[in-house]
Amino acid sequence: MTTKTKIIENVAAKTGMKKKDAEAAVNAVIASLEDAFVAGEKVQIAGFGTFEVKERAARVGRNPRTGAAMTIEASKHLSFTAGKTIKDAINK
Repeated sequence: MTTKTKIIENVAAKTGMKKKDAEAAVNAVIASLEDAFVAGEKVQIAGFGTFEVKERAARVGRNPRTGAAMTIEASKHLSFTAGKTIKDAINK
């Protein structure tokens, strides 16, 4: 599993930045993405993919313990669609 710490280390190694500077850069990117998601904007990174906030409508579900019907509230979720470059790299 890749963690934020590993990403920071990779950025530092690939760019020659100090880890402290790489951490600031990674945190800035994450904050920028979060701001866009909160605003409901689609984020498209060429060659990587597209992130989009989508809405799920309210629906009726079942309580798995009792089988009773219950309402599941409407919610938002983040969707990612991989770009061609990523798809090709995964499918090698």
